[in-house]
Amino acid sequence: MNKSSQLVQGNLLAILADSQFHSGEVLGKSLGISRAAISNHIKELSSLGLDIYKVTGKGYRVARPLTLLNLEKIKERVAGACTADIEVLNVIGSTNQYLKEKLPEVKNGHTCLAEAQTAGRGRHGRKWVSPYGSSLYMSMGWSFSGGYSALGGLSLAVGVALVGALHHCGIQGVQLKWPNDIYAKGKKLAGVLIEVEGQIDSLCQAIIGIGLNVSLPSNVDEIDQPWTDLSQLITATVDRNLLASALISELHRSLTLFEESGLEPFINKWRALDIYANQGIKLIIGKQTITGISRGIDSTGAILIETKQGIEAYHGGEISVRPL
Repeated sequence: MNKSSQLVQGNLLAILADSQFHSGEVLGKSLGISRAAISNHIKELSSLGLDIYKVTGKGYRVARPLTLLNLEKIKERVAGACTADIEVLNVIGSTNQYLKEKLPEVKNGHTCLAEAQTAGRGRHGRKWVSPYGSSLYMSMGWSFSGGYSALGGLSLAVGVALVGALHHCGIQGVQLKWPNDIYAKGKKLAGVLIEVEGQIDSLCQAIIGIGLNVSLPSNVDEIDQPWTDLSQLITATVDRNLLASALISELHRSLTLFEESGLEPFINKWRALDIYANQGIKLIIGKQTITGISRGIDSTGAILIETKQGIEAYHGGEISVRPL
């Protein structure tokens, strides 16, 4: 999508954000384009997952009021040390990829947010469904001087930070699933994807991607597991700008602490939020399945499974955890 189209669509959505009907004729006059051009932009926005109704004689309206991301509103709420490098973009392929292409110039705390992703990714290369204006799609860059060995348990610390940001916004009842998922009411609410560039034993740069479901449209049918969003957890409308600023601030604080002290300050918090604590689970490692009782995590962030042979620790990789 070119910059001209993005500008038009941004202005179009600013009008439609009130969730009232607006005729194609009035929209066209407001934006200085034809009704046909309005129709084409609506189709393109709909293809990005935005739920837009069209009713003959009334015009167009979005299914729910939109809170579009606003850089100034985000910056004014973020703790002072981490406001310099925040970008708010419209439609991109992937926020993680966007920051990766800027390496090695990305400074600690450099954050990218987008209204929609066309190539969002989850773990193991899975697609992260990213409809327009419906969730929080965000990536933050951070460098670690200790190499890959300094990153053990990083996804767990990020999960704790995400829950802390949600608590700050008045959202309770959130839990963590090892190693990088956030759950509520037994369903997936958010995920973390960390990608690392650099040397094994020297400076490495982590791109920390977060996808947080806020208010997904009713027509989402591509998610292959039970999911929930914030609109199902609380009755108030979620301000994505407030949520973004809380998450940026909490991540900045937590990553600074992790860089200084590693996983240790986060372990007890993670254990208290463990969705499968002392429950039967299946640990899937490639073609191997290990069945046992989840006993939390050890000091390195490895998951502990109790079987007939005793308690064993398992680290990351191609591992999936599922309830029995």
